[in-house]
Amino acid sequence: MEKDTLILTRKVQIYLDCDDQEQRSAYYKKLFEWQDMVYRGSNMVMTHQYIQEQMKDLIYLRDDVKVKLANFDKDPEGIFTTSKMNTTYRILSLYFKGKLPSDILSSMNMTLNRAYSTDRLAYWKGEKSLRNYKKDMPIPFGGDQVKLSNDEKGRDFILKLFKIPFRTYLGKDRSDKKVLLQRALVGQIKICASSIQIVKGKIFLLLALELPKKKYELKDHIIAEASLSVEHPITVSIDKNSYQIGNKEEFLYRRMAIQAARYRLQKGAAFNKGGHGRKKKMKSMEQVNEQEKRYVDSRLHLYSRRLIDLCVKSEAGTLLLVNQTNKEEFAKEDEFLLRNWSYYGLIEKIKYKANMAGINLIVE
Repeated sequence: MEKDTLILTRKVQIYLDCDDQEQRSAYYKKLFEWQDMVYRGSNMVMTHQYIQEQMKDLIYLRDDVKVKLANFDKDPEGIFTTSKMNTTYRILSLYFKGKLPSDILSSMNMTLNRAYSTDRLAYWKGEKSLRNYKKDMPIPFGGDQVKLSNDEKGRDFILKLFKIPFRTYLGKDRSDKKVLLQRALVGQIKICASSIQIVKGKIFLLLALELPKKKYELKDHIIAEASLSVEHPITVSIDKNSYQIGNKEEFLYRRMAIQAARYRLQKGAAFNKGGHGRKKKMKSMEQVNEQEKRYVDSRLHLYSRRLIDLCVKSEAGTLLLVNQTNKEEFAKEDEFLLRNWSYYGLIEKIKYKANMAGINLIVE
């Protein structure tokens, strides 16, 4: 049965709500220690899960070693002294109990087991390597830990996590973050398991919210056929009507212009004044380093949004991406297309928005 809700994640910048410099340093130290332990523990858990799964396939071991991964008390052939889920939790407790809050340990264990189960078949077939978590990975925790309240001026929100005071920084944000936070504050929407991430000294709250799906009057027999191409990012046909979303000049040429600008800056960086070393010489490069990524992400969001809006307006309950598999295979052989056309990113955004609108997506 299809769920009537969906999980929406919003990245909200937060900062420590503490004026005492010594106390702020202590909070920062604690957060960095937690992040380091979460990173090490996550890699440790993934390794244990992989070894447990592969133990039955180690043909060079004795036959009596190849036994069932189950609790010995419930299954005579089992080799565990507890449930499979609890094995990894006990590993985390052994190394980090008393150093990390128990809620973080539980959330880590649940998240890592879920992630491993998702990729389990690909690991078994040898199609994918084991996940490797980096030092800036988020610190997970349960949704019940987030206690929101309005600040004095009503512009931002105050929250406490594990007795550490934080305050949101929304700034000139024009998205729906403030509305969603206000709805979560009054209890209209549920806060699910979320996380905190520290990137270059900035703290971000990756807030997961459970929202009801929007109800649209859609008809399954009305099919929208969409085609993705370089000339026009999306061409869609609904009944006798045809629409083109975006064009080559808008998307591809602008992207290549950003690439050319970056290349010119790379060549000129050798002649920049150093002063304080590499950081000063590469300052101009840093300003455009993420510009292409942000531009592409913005365009793909816009194109996918327009496509779904057309489907809703036409009451199309089914969206068919025509001949997409063949196009992706062709793009793999073309170096220019592989570098400059984001098929995968656009499809992922279409899937996400189609799911929110209740539209059935079929990739042909």
